[in-house]
Amino acid sequence: MSAVPLRKNRDFALFQGGQLLSNFGTQSTQIAFPLLVLALTHSPAKAGVVAFARSLPLWIFAFPAGLAGDHFSRKRLMIGSDVLRAATMTALGVTVVLHHAAFWEIPVAAFVEGTGAAIFSGATTGAMRAVVPTEQLPAAQNVLTARFALVRLGGPPLGGVLFGITRSLPFLADAASYVFSTASLAAMRTPLEEEREPETAPIHERLLEGMRFLWSSPFLRTVALLFSLTQIIFPGVQLALVVIAKRQGLSSAEIGGLVAAAGGFLLVGTAIAPFLRKALPTRFLIVLEMWTWAGCAIFLAFPNVYVLTASLVPTMLAIPTTDSVVWPYQIALTPDRLMGRTTAAVTTITNGMGTLAPLLAGFLLANVSAQATIAVFAALGLTLALWGTLSPAIRAAPSLDEIAAFPRTR
Repeated sequence: MSAVPLRKNRDFALFQGGQLLSNFGTQSTQIAFPLLVLALTHSPAKAGVVAFARSLPLWIFAFPAGLAGDHFSRKRLMIGSDVLRAATMTALGVTVVLHHAAFWEIPVAAFVEGTGAAIFSGATTGAMRAVVPTEQLPAAQNVLTARFALVRLGGPPLGGVLFGITRSLPFLADAASYVFSTASLAAMRTPLEEEREPETAPIHERLLEGMRFLWSSPFLRTVALLFSLTQIIFPGVQLALVVIAKRQGLSSAEIGGLVAAAGGFLLVGTAIAPFLRKALPTRFLIVLEMWTWAGCAIFLAFPNVYVLTASLVPTMLAIPTTDSVVWPYQIALTPDRLMGRTTAAVTTITNGMGTLAPLLAGFLLANVSAQATIAVFAALGLTLALWGTLSPAIRAAPSLDEIAAFPRTR
């Protein structure tokens, strides 16, 4: 019996609808947080502290959250995370309305919201695996990438508009988005985990089991390491783009438009991904994206911010296709009982490297020329491309038909 088409999959639609609104709320407050700090303190350094407080839990709590997702009810964990974040954003919004907001409350609220996001992430991959048949995972991943592109395109401007109306509005709207997400999760009927047997190993061994499983697969291990490099290149180039644009005299609105353009081309990439998946082998699609990361080297010959922006277009077009063939393989191969911990292993490697990108870009831009800065990231891109091209694990990447044939493992 054939599976229900993805567009008619009720629980997948509920899950993605709830997350779309929730992600819009989160992206809105990513702009509202620094705007609030600057309005209260006029300190860019303190705005950076808040951004760090929000992102830190996603790294330090990844493994505990993954272990929780593998041991407890995923639905209850996600709902509890949404309730925690809704309460936190409501409290902050009310504090701002009453004009009682002190600076210390803002990083605390950001840290608590980031902790809720880490808990939610620990259960997300397993939940998607539960509601989507294996053969539909590439299409489902494409939907997720489209959601990310839409949020990236519209979330920050929405946050700025809401903050302009009144400072509390982005935070209260974010709280409402978590309430909507909670309702959509509660309405889902599919069990989000398989029947589990009790685990008796010491907790430190259970925490590391996902990393051991990841490392045992040459393909998953290589992909995680390759993607860790992209987490240095893209945020670094993006920060460099903003700084270079400012140095070349662009207005804030023009800079915002350049950054938003990346989200627009990412959305175009999701539209062409189904055709590319059918036309080209998996290994070629992965290597193709790797080579696009070296494209920023064109800035060395033509040091204009618009040229730098254009150099990112091929990568934005390629990312959705690569994501839709790589991550379904991980989801299909990973046993359900290790889903949270294996995903945590991947995100710990990639997010850990990603935290270095703004520091590296800022240091380079402060001490060497813009061209030298971009040359460093272009060299990383070339390293990434050569590694991917020569890797035996990438050359042996499975086809989509092979992924669809994987049994559901426990």
